[in-house]
Parts: sequence; structure tokens; C-alpha cells
Amino acid sequence: MTMDTRKSIEACAARYGEDAEAMRNYLVAGERRALELDNRGPLRFDENGRLADDILQAYSRHGFYVFENLLSSSELEDLKEDLEAMRATFPAEPGGKLTADHRPALGADSKSLNLLWSKPLGDPLGGTELANGRHQVKLFEPEADDGAPTQVPFILLGSLQHSEACLRVYGHPQLLRAAASINGEDFTPFNESLFIKDPGVGAAVSWHQDGDTHWDSDDFDEGIHGFNFMAQVYGSTAVNGVWVLPGTHKVGKVDIKQLVAESGSERLVGAVPLICSPGDVVICNRQIVHGSFPNSGFEPRLTVNFGFHRRSSVLGVMGAGMTSAQEVYDEDIIEHRSRVIGYAIDARRQRYPDEESYPYLPFMQSGKAYVWDDSARQAIKDYNLHDLSI
Repeated sequence: MTMDTRKSIEACAARYGEDAEAMRNYLVAGERRALELDNRGPLRFDENGRLADDILQAYSRHGFYVFENLLSSSELEDLKEDLEAMRATFPAEPGGKLTADHRPALGADSKSLNLLWSKPLGDPLGGTELANGRHQVKLFEPEADDGAPTQVPFILLGSLQHSEACLRVYGHPQLLRAAASINGEDFTPFNESLFIKDPGVGAAVSWHQDGDTHWDSDDFDEGIHGFNFMAQVYGSTAVNGVWVLPGTHKVGKVDIKQLVAESGSERLVGAVPLICSPGDVVICNRQIVHGSFPNSGFEPRLTVNFGFHRRSSVLGVMGAGMTSAQEVYDEDIIEHRSRVIGYAIDARRQRYPDEESYPYLPFMQSGKAYVWDDSARQAIKDYNLHDLSI
């Protein structure tokens, strides 16, 4: 079931001046095309425990798939409660050490990147050299309403150390089983984050492709840079959600400036939004052209984002140095970063004792076991300094 976003579509279009009608038509048509695709439904597995073949084929064809109603209502409530409490610990301003009520803020003593900010309805990455320059164009930045804050939270990196509810989602046995179906049973972590798109102020993410290291590899294929899961806490709409250009995960590096020129605007021809209800989880290929417009509508979006790689894509590879040091990833580095999978599996086991936990093959082979407790909470502090960024 999708949300009625007609008021948000009108509010969004109204901010685009002479392009208001074009933006309105783009949002409406994109939503319709997205819902016509054959890539949404329950997460299903075959008799061998692998992703159902029709899901694998649709994911390969389009570059994304929407797993509907994967998170239960009780797990969504856990997430909302946990994330609201976490937001109360955000610093009062970018780089600040104190909250608005003068308590120590989230990340005040962190060595790793954590909370990123943007001006309201801005596009902080577009047209810059940030993220290795992958955001080639800058999207239109509407004017925010009078009284909007000067800066708003945008992305929280290393999110699993700040939210046990997010950690438990990360350890979801069906999602980990899906990861194994696509990336092999020895799959590795990538990184984890929260995307925060508050109504009327949430920032844009300009069109881009993820991935840095393997575009020119002799063994390049559609899955070499991995994928992200995107768990939607409040749902995702044409106004506040990620848009993707289906099929572009197969074609290699795309000249996005040329795409914009050919489309006649930043409204890329053929793109569709990720339309989701609360509790849906999208699997999205990192190589697909994707981005999101500023959230000038009325619905919030909060996305629990986490990705996985093939082991062969990271082992012995020089990392891209995005949110972690640029280094060659050896077995020790991969094992160290993979601890969070073990902690997540056990955190979920403690919360859902009747659920069958996922047996992660590298732990079974090594005989290592991980327990989620106070010492583990300390162990994952600044864990994202070791993200496997390729």
C-alpha cells in the first residue's frame, strides 16, 4: 500500500517556479512507472534457501527490488523509539560537542566521521569533489521556508554504534541470507548509515553511481561494487525518496552531465522513484545511477542503509578511502570489520529469541562467536574507521 502524496507533490512542484508543471508531471509519471515494474513483493527463497529465481532475475534486470513488509510493526516501533532517542543526542550545531540542552552530544569523542549536515533543501555533494567527485552535477536547491534552521542533519555514518535497533535490522536473517545469495556465503560488510530527510528541509543527493575501484577491472560485471539494503522506517515517496535509472548498473561508468544534457534538465528521462511503505526494504545495486531531490513535501524519510560486498571484490584490493583510511584490504582487516555482523546477529537473537539466527559462514569456519554486551558496545566504537570502501 502506498501513501497518498498528492499534497506533497503539489508542494514540491510549487517550489520549482517556471518548472512547476514539469516537476509535477515528472513526479506523477515516475511513481506510476515505478509501480508498474515487476520488482516488488515479499522476500522469498527457494527450497535450497537461496533467493527465488524470479527475484534474482528482476534484480539483475532493473538493478533494484522492493521487499515489501519485511520489518514487522513491532520492529518499526522499536526503530522509531530508538531513533527518536538518538536524535535527542545530536549536537546543537555542526561539529558541536553539546546537545541543545547542553549534554554531551553524539559523536563528541569520536575519531570517525559521524553526523553530516546540509543547509535546508540543499545539495551539499552535487558538483563538488566530495566522495571522489562522483556527484557530477548540482541539483536545484529550492528556498526553504522562513524560520527553517540554517543547517539540518543529513547523513549519520557508522550508525550501528549509535542505534541497537539499527544493529538488529543489520542482523536480520532473511536479509543476510539474501546477501549470501547475491554475493556468496563469504560476503563482507561495506558501510552503514542513516539517511535523514525531514519534511520541508531534507537535503538532496545529486545523481551519481557508487563505487570507485573496479570500473576498469578486467572482470567488471554488474555486481562487482556490491549493493545496499535500504530499510524504510516511514516509507519512501516520489518526493522524498531515492530515484534510480533502471539498467544503468550494467553499463559501466556513466557520464551524468551528458545524461542531464540529453534529458534537458536534472529530471533524467526514464528514472523512477523507490516507492515504499513503512517496513519495506529495498536492495539497490551500487552501480545504478541514483539520487534524490530535496524533500519539500510533508512526509519524512528515514532510511536505515547498509551494504555488502563480494569477498573477491575487496580481498587484496586498495580501498577507495571514502570514510576510512586508504589501504589494501587483507584477511585480517576484513575479519576485524566483519565483527559487527556477529554482534548484530547476537543482538537480534537476544531481542527475537524465537527467530532462527543466520549462520554466517566465515564465523562457522573460524569457530569464532560474538556476544552483544557492554564490552561489545565499546568494541564497535568508531568501527566505521575500517569501512570496506571500494
